[in-house]
Amino acid sequence: MAPSENAAAAVAVAQFAPGDDTAANLAEITRLAELAVARGARLVVFPEYSSYFTAAMGADSVPFAQELDGEFSGALGALAARLGIHLVAGMIEAAPGDVQRVHNTLIAVDPSGAVVASYRKMHLYDAFGQKESDWVVAGALDQKPLFSWEGFTVGLQTCYDVRFPEVTRRLVDAGADLVLLPAEWVRGPLKEHHWRTLVTARALENTIFVAAADHAPPVGAGNSMVVDPMGVELVTVGEAVEVAVAWISPSRIAEVRRVNPALALRRFGVVPR
Repeated sequence: MAPSENAAAAVAVAQFAPGDDTAANLAEITRLAELAVARGARLVVFPEYSSYFTAAMGADSVPFAQELDGEFSGALGALAARLGIHLVAGMIEAAPGDVQRVHNTLIAVDPSGAVVASYRKMHLYDAFGQKESDWVVAGALDQKPLFSWEGFTVGLQTCYDVRFPEVTRRLVDAGADLVLLPAEWVRGPLKEHHWRTLVTARALENTIFVAAADHAPPVGAGNSMVVDPMGVELVTVGEAVEVAVAWISPSRIAEVRRVNPALALRRFGVVPR
């Protein structure tokens, strides 16, 4: 039986600081996923680069790139199957035909352990003194990574993508009403302010839920959160390694859209550049 519009479902953002040991990262993902499930979560969102990360990301990441059906994906799927939930996390994916760069990829796995959606980051972090494109190949512009969960259509995007509102709008045009945003939002002057403002704006302007999972400090800014269609922060993790669970429902989206029919009133579409 499909969930009703009024049924609430629990989504969790899991915040930790991945390192250069994939096995250790998976152990932490397992611990946090189990904690989230104990608190009621049925979907757990982990950060960008959950499979492998160093503070000065670069060519060192290439040997750790895996296929979408590789060991990291398999371990995530096995965990999701054991816990009976959906999991989403960022990984380094091998880029076909490019031995010097990788894809910055998100994968979503369902309670059967299968990969139900994947997304290669479109907008690379060539900003604030960094140049992600030196070692990452941007994803194709025609991606619309979606999957169904508890009455929601769930869309995926990554970190720097949130500075480009058309990314979220295209997902919403494709049917998404819950957008998941794994990130490695690097700390710096005003960066926490940018993060909170942009995540909230994407929820508000699209009248959707956004669940954003960042790295914990010292490199990441933290502040993983779930924001509702009125821009309300339902839960937030500060600087800690922790999980936060929010109960959300399609009926809240319908209620907000009756008051604020911004999507219906819009006069412009989104086209690739």
